[in-house]
Amino acid sequence: MFKRLKNIAGRRKDKARLSKKDTLASQKKERSKSVQSSVTDNLNLFKQIYKIPENMDVKIREFTLGKSGRNAAILFISSIIDSKRLEESIIKPLLECQADDAKISEIIFNPILTPVTEIKKVIEHLNLGNAAIFLDGDHTTYMVDCAKFESRAIEQPQNEAVIKGPKEAFTEKVVVNLSLIRKRIKNEKLIVEATVVSERSKNEVLILYIRNLANEKMVANIKSRLENLSVDAVQNLSLLEQYIEERRYSLFPSVLYTERPDRAVSFLEDGNIILLMDNSPDCMVLPATFWSYFHSPEDHYLRFAFGNFSRIIRIVALFITLFTSAIYVAVTTYHAEMIPADLLLAIAGTRERVPFPAFFEIFIMEMAFELIREAGLRVPNPMGPTIGIVGALILGQAAVEANIISPIVIIVVALSGLSSFAISDVSLNFAIRIVRFGFIFSASLFGIYGMTALFITGLFYMVSIKSFGVPYLAPMSPHYVSSGDTIFRKVLTSELFRPGYLKPADLKKKGDGSTK
Repeated sequence: MFKRLKNIAGRRKDKARLSKKDTLASQKKERSKSVQSSVTDNLNLFKQIYKIPENMDVKIREFTLGKSGRNAAILFISSIIDSKRLEESIIKPLLECQADDAKISEIIFNPILTPVTEIKKVIEHLNLGNAAIFLDGDHTTYMVDCAKFESRAIEQPQNEAVIKGPKEAFTEKVVVNLSLIRKRIKNEKLIVEATVVSERSKNEVLILYIRNLANEKMVANIKSRLENLSVDAVQNLSLLEQYIEERRYSLFPSVLYTERPDRAVSFLEDGNIILLMDNSPDCMVLPATFWSYFHSPEDHYLRFAFGNFSRIIRIVALFITLFTSAIYVAVTTYHAEMIPADLLLAIAGTRERVPFPAFFEIFIMEMAFELIREAGLRVPNPMGPTIGIVGALILGQAAVEANIISPIVIIVVALSGLSSFAISDVSLNFAIRIVRFGFIFSASLFGIYGMTALFITGLFYMVSIKSFGVPYLAPMSPHYVSSGDTIFRKVLTSELFRPGYLKPADLKKKGDGSTK
């Protein structure tokens, strides 16, 4: 009995699957058809495709053309079109048409008209925010450009703020982002190509590069990776990165993001490739090296000495973040003879009543600092600073008074944590914070020797990484001809070459800054 019921249920499931497949096949067949001459037939088809009237923001306006009396209809998605423009520039002229048999192009002048004969193309245009005009007796559908996607205004950068330099940042609207780049590169060689990277959501990615400057093989490589994607939806660049990057489990990022149009333009002029996408308030720079994450967009806006001083501060902060906590654990656990006697007595006095080893103290406080940082980011803005103050002052002071943590550990962890904020790039910041725990564990097991072994292993690993065929530590290792902009930058008039590891078509920059 149970087997019979199971067989009946299996047959019903098979029938349901077959019916679903038949429905999908019939829908695909309908979409591959051409536009009919009857307005009623076309509207009935699109009512099935968009499930009208259940689908509330898909609207249909039926009317007759002025004196001629021809039946007509407009189909559009109300949530993504400019309703005022649709009413004044399209519907009103059609209603007031007095010609007996006027063409649609003679009635509407302002909007861009695109004649389409395939149902599939009509659907694509509608989903992009265009309106479709159907006329009785006409096998052509006229698509009118009246899209209006809502977005926020251009604001100042949040993660890459500068004191000296432009204050514009990308938004979530790709057309606005493209205009910000076009405003800075007034050149016909700036190429913008579009490709669809998802099968269901039809998300579009723009590929930007400068022709006769960017390496053609690199451009072809990136295009092939995007075109070969087989995925339902990719809503933004952060998700796209995880599909096209070479090492998906690597701690170190191989793709650079920037929310500043001026920085994106500087990469384009060096021969890099830029990706733009709707719903992403930044752009993706390909390929990227380690030094790109270390640099700040303000470095070249400041004078030579000021920019290099800023880089010295950042490199010192990087090493403080990585090694301060680990060195404290290694020295207090294994290498006490390296500490001066007075300092050793001071450390021993603060740790006299603490019951935990140095490693456990550091680990607890580092985790507490990360928890406070994460909580401050996730809570509403007015509460963020309050949580930081409460966590840092009250909890730290209470832990010292309870003899759980020694005061010097508070100083070490605070110095290490605050130095990590000097690393502006979010991806590199996460990588450094995670690697820091690796150094703490290695120091607790083997002391300075463990830290040295992990550091050398990390260097070997970074040398092996490539970003779209470019070595991660280039142009330092391996050596390439370049402007030498790695740890320190040169005077602008001495930066004569583009990065050689990009293999640009034009390696030498025009001019050396001298007057003619």
